[in-house]
Amino acid sequence: MTPATTPDTRLSDTPAFHARHWIGGTLAAWLLACAASAAAQPLWFASGRPTPDAQQAVSALSGAQADGLVPQDYDADGLKRALAEAATGPQPAQDAIDKLDNTLSDAMRRYLSDLHSGRVDPRKVHANFTAPPSAAFEPDSYLRAAVAGHRLPEAIREAAPSFPLYGTLRDALAHYRTLAAQPGWDRTLPAPPGGKLTSGQAYSGLAEMARRLHALGDMPADAPAPKRYSGAVVDGIKAFQARHGLETDGVIGAGTLAQLNTTPAARVRQIELTMERLRWTPLTDSPRMIVVNIPEFMLRAYDYNGGKLDIKLQMKVIVGKALDTRTPLFKEDMRYIEFSPYWNVPPSIARSETIPRLRRDPAYFTQQGFEFVSNGKAVTTLSDANLDAVMNGRMRIRQRPGPMNALGDIKFVFPNNQNIYLHHTPTPQLFKRDRRDFSHGCIRVEEPVALAKFVLQDMPGWTEERIRQAMTKGQSNTVALQQPLPVVLAYGTAIARADGRVYFLPDIYGQDKLLDQALREKTARRPASVPASAPAAPATPATPDALTRPVPTQNPT
Repeated sequence: MTPATTPDTRLSDTPAFHARHWIGGTLAAWLLACAASAAAQPLWFASGRPTPDAQQAVSALSGAQADGLVPQDYDADGLKRALAEAATGPQPAQDAIDKLDNTLSDAMRRYLSDLHSGRVDPRKVHANFTAPPSAAFEPDSYLRAAVAGHRLPEAIREAAPSFPLYGTLRDALAHYRTLAAQPGWDRTLPAPPGGKLTSGQAYSGLAEMARRLHALGDMPADAPAPKRYSGAVVDGIKAFQARHGLETDGVIGAGTLAQLNTTPAARVRQIELTMERLRWTPLTDSPRMIVVNIPEFMLRAYDYNGGKLDIKLQMKVIVGKALDTRTPLFKEDMRYIEFSPYWNVPPSIARSETIPRLRRDPAYFTQQGFEFVSNGKAVTTLSDANLDAVMNGRMRIRQRPGPMNALGDIKFVFPNNQNIYLHHTPTPQLFKRDRRDFSHGCIRVEEPVALAKFVLQDMPGWTEERIRQAMTKGQSNTVALQQPLPVVLAYGTAIARADGRVYFLPDIYGQDKLLDQALREKTARRPASVPASAPAAPATPATPDALTRPVPTQNPT
């Protein structure tokens, strides 16, 4: 048995406790000292000279433009010069080594952060995406692990977005930089006589136009330029139009001419802006996703596993009007589907459009299947009093399920504070338009049955037949999803295909302009950070204390 401890004998007074306390305290102090010593050791120097890892680091910073970043943001040239001096000149003093080592580490942390998460807070450029927690990617520990394993180039590649579009855009960026270096792009193609060029017409800019189509890959390199606008040049223009969101009719009007006169240098910037967005648009947060690219007027539903993208579905969409009812950018989880839905007319639309129309044309009330709602009860009588009640917020208007319903026969709901959702439409003819910004902000989908099948694929009872029956029943029915399905409303004006073809889309909401300004302002505010030339080391060797003293860590900006 263990002897009982008397009230006057405390455990902390026993010799065993003091021994354990001393050993534990000594061990903890030793571990802290080791950690401090490791942190104090230069990351990029050995025996007073830059390591191969340091050379790889400055090489990566100098090549940052390959990812659409700006080497000057990290003072790549200054660091390259300073490291070259430290490598070949007199051995620098330890304090100069420490300062340069710390400066290079700071630049690399910022570079990795920019590469992984972007340079701009998306919420400052009208994109309501929340940045991932810092613990998901901590640049300092990531950098130190990469250098410790001597795998910095691999770690840099892995820090970039994994979404396949990023890699294809990176290749496209290099290609368009090569095109931009070629002469002749600054020459503006002349306007066609009469403002329009059709097949068979003569055109003074034909040779230059053919050269551009050759260079851009829209016209075979061995196809000769005809004397008139015809044949291979017309086909080349149609291919060019398809890549630029234009009607593919082969007719060169003001829109096509403007795109032809857009230089590769401008396209370089367009690609860079889309790459920046890919760093903070959450396209890989789930193994199943629905993404709407607003300027492309397209929806894609895909599986994403192990870095591999499997597009299951894509379709045309109609988005919010560029002038006044733009579709916002955000991500939310789809949680349920409404079949044969009611449409609750938003108060702003009711006041500005619906009620003025009803006052002019009372028959519109019955034709559209409208009713008033008050305290949860439907009122089917049209009266001035009821219209006034809607204007004053005491009643609302809704549209019953049916062929005239503005939501069509299905609604895909991902709850959000802006009341945006996906739905069908009673006016499908609008999908034939090339530019499709016609809605009040919600997104109309061209193939609702196919989308419903994708959404409900984990609920076997929901066959295509059952989906169609629910859509046409005329009785509202809400079906909750077993698993939330992320929906991302995204914005990208440069799309690179796996075959190397690059598609450029109009900046319908001015988002490219806004992001470009934010990025340029960030670069303009960035001061140079490289220290002046490092002084040589003193004649006497540095003491061990000088080699291991702690160096304050600069916070990455």
